[in-house]
Amino acid sequence: MVTFVIRTLIIKDLFMKLKFLGVLVLLAVLAACGEDEPNNDVENPGGAFDLTIFFVNDPHGRIDNFAKIKTIVDRARAQGEVLVVTAGDLFAGNPIVDQAAEPGFPIIDIMNQVGFDVGVLGNHEFDFGTTILQDRVEQSDFPWILANIDASQSVLEQPDPFITLSAGGFDITFLGLIETRGKDREIPSTHPLRVADLSFQRHREVVNNYANLKAEEGSDLLIGLTHLGSRDDIFLANNSPFFDLIIGGHSHERISEEVNGIPVIQAGSNLRTLGRIDLTIENQEIADYRVRLIDLETVEDATPDEALAEVIATYNNDDSFSTVVGNSNIDHEFLDMGCFYTTALKEFMDVDFTIQNLGGIRAGFNEGPITTFEVFSMDPFNNQSVTFTKTVGEFENFFCGAGAEFFFTGITVASSSNDFQLVDDNGVPLADDMQLTLGVNDFIPALYDDFFDFAEADIKDYTTAEAVIGYLQSLNEDVDFGGCISVLECEAN
Repeated sequence: MVTFVIRTLIIKDLFMKLKFLGVLVLLAVLAACGEDEPNNDVENPGGAFDLTIFFVNDPHGRIDNFAKIKTIVDRARAQGEVLVVTAGDLFAGNPIVDQAAEPGFPIIDIMNQVGFDVGVLGNHEFDFGTTILQDRVEQSDFPWILANIDASQSVLEQPDPFITLSAGGFDITFLGLIETRGKDREIPSTHPLRVADLSFQRHREVVNNYANLKAEEGSDLLIGLTHLGSRDDIFLANNSPFFDLIIGGHSHERISEEVNGIPVIQAGSNLRTLGRIDLTIENQEIADYRVRLIDLETVEDATPDEALAEVIATYNNDDSFSTVVGNSNIDHEFLDMGCFYTTALKEFMDVDFTIQNLGGIRAGFNEGPITTFEVFSMDPFNNQSVTFTKTVGEFENFFCGAGAEFFFTGITVASSSNDFQLVDDNGVPLADDMQLTLGVNDFIPALYDDFFDFAEADIKDYTTAEAVIGYLQSLNEDVDFGGCISVLECEAN
């Protein structure tokens, strides 16, 4: 009996041990199986991962195609992980956006409804000044980033230099950079007076401070989200190889290149194109990718989202921009518009002569009625009208010192390789001490403040666009500047 009991206890003990070991084996098998499944509760599960990034740049106030974009983005979101980004310059180009009661808000409102994830500030984001920009930033449902700006003395809240977004358990870091080709290469290409409370560094001076950002953030990808232009994006790819991808703007190009093993992409301008890059990410690298630049004017499988199309239509149906202020006999091209613009300012401001920077003319006039919409499209920057009275000698020094081309009306120039002079209608040089009054937008004297002192300016209470409208309304004839070319540049040594 004793022997039997002892054997029984041994058998029971062995059974329990085997049962316990079986449980351990089962748990181990389940754990091993789980290693092949994505686990969104852990940082970077380690396997291959697919991500789609949609990108736009330089829409310049164009809003109509956002209804198609929403359809395309929503369809992709239903199928996988998606991020949507903008590479800057939302503003400047469409009166519906630029002349809104809250300048710039309509496009922010629309992009919120599309569901953008991040944007980099472009140079034209600063065109309305920092107070208005801060309002638009606060209204954005997506963050704005920029690494080479100091806003500590401004009402603009300091942007974060980068942001890390999570997609499917993976971390994607975006670093923002902007060009500084404005006044003295110290600011972006915007009105100097509107960024007076900001300071900027050239992107090449700061970018390598972020060489270890990917490791510091524990990110799977580091993406440069830039508003630099393609030349500088290519420079970045060649000289800052810690980027995995560069999504750019500013140069208004459709680009899909691989530079130094890094995709460099850009989606044109004016919201004619939607960029899409489909990525396979593995071991914190891009294992594979495909870029598509979708022509939004011809795409056939993107019926505009009805709800957003209604919002856009409400913005577009603003009758205040349909007021007819004149009539054009012809389709006015770029050079024609330079003659028209400077003539309009000269006559309305009643000055001796006017000039205009070539980049300040953004659209032409079509043949037929000229509306306020067309005027604000041609001159979208809300620049103030100002006059300066100086001597002929001072103006000659300005033109040669500026080293730039200007449209002009009201003066005659004699220029050669050895001389540059303002002359009368008979070609006789004007006396150096003769005084002339210049009418101009306030951007040019702010840009060339070595030559112009605003303490000497007569600042008008109307913008240059309003001056143009006033001129058109005063005319008793149709507008026709066809074939007119009036471009001034000092070429004297």
